[in-house]
Amino acid sequence: MTEIDTMKPAALSVTEVRREIDGRAIVNDASFDVAEGELFVLVGPSGCGKSTLLRVIAGLDLATHGRVLLSDRDVTKEPPDRRKIGLVFQDHALFPHRRIDQNIAFGIAHLDRNERNRRVGELLELVRLDGMAKRYPHELSGGEQQRIALARALAPEPAVVLLDEPFASLDPSLRDDVRSDVVGALRARGAAAVLVTHDRHEALSLGDRIAVMSEGRILQIGQPDEVYERPIDRFVAEFMGDASFLPDPAGGGTVLMARPHDLELLPGGDDVVVDRTYLGAVWQYLVRRPDGT
Repeated sequence: MTEIDTMKPAALSVTEVRREIDGRAIVNDASFDVAEGELFVLVGPSGCGKSTLLRVIAGLDLATHGRVLLSDRDVTKEPPDRRKIGLVFQDHALFPHRRIDQNIAFGIAHLDRNERNRRVGELLELVRLDGMAKRYPHELSGGEQQRIALARALAPEPAVVLLDEPFASLDPSLRDDVRSDVVGALRARGAAAVLVTHDRHEALSLGDRIAVMSEGRILQIGQPDEVYERPIDRFVAEFMGDASFLPDPAGGGTVLMARPHDLELLPGGDDVVVDRTYLGAVWQYLVRRPDGT
C-alpha cells in the first residue's frame, strides 16, 4: 500500500451507476472516486456485480443510470475505444499470432516506429521481461503472459487501468510474484487502477482502498485495515475474514465482533475446545460456549 494524495483530482469518478438486465439490477447505484496513482480494489463473492461494474466503466456495457467520468470528462455514453482505459483480463487475451513486441504495440500504431520501439522496450523493462520481444505468447508462462498483458494495457498511457481477476488463473506458486510485479509496474507508472477480485486476502494486501460488494451494491469503502477491523455490518465482517460474534456483556442486545487475534485461550471456565486446525503459521481453534455458539 502507498500513500495517496487525496487532494489530487480524481482520475475516475463513478456516480450512482446502475446496470439492469431484463429489469434486474446487476449493479445498484454504485458510487466511488479513484485518485491519480491509487489502486482501488472491488471485492465480493462471485455474481455480486463487480465484473459488470468494471465493464460499465470500460464502456463494454452501458449504464442504465448514473455517470462515469475520467478526469472530469463524462464518458458515460462513449464507446470503449474513446475512453483511454487499459484493460487486463484473467485470460490475458494476447494475440497468439503476434510477437510480444507486436502485442504491446497494438494500441500505439499511430506513433512513429522509433517511438513505438522505445515505448515497447521501456515497458518490457518495466515488467521485467526485456529480451522477450521476439517471442510468441505460447512460449511464455502464464505469469509472463499476464505481465505482457499489463504492458500492452499501459502502452497507450491510459488514464485508468482496469484489471478483472488478473491473477485467478495463475498457479498459487506464481501468484505472489506476479502480483508484486504487476503492482510494482502500476506504481512505477503512477497509473490509477481498479482491480476486481473475489479473494479477500488479495484485496487486503493490494488495495490502497477497497470496496466490498454484495448483490450489486457497494456496502463499504475504506482502507484495508478500516474495513477489516471496523466492518459496517455482519456480511462485511464475515466476508473479509474469520470472525466470532459474541453478546455484549453489558447487555442491550448488542453483538461484538472479534477477529482471531483479538481472542486468547485461558484454562478454566465453561467454554470447550471442540476442534483445532493446523494452518502452518498458527493453529485455529473451534470453541463452543455454554450457550451453544
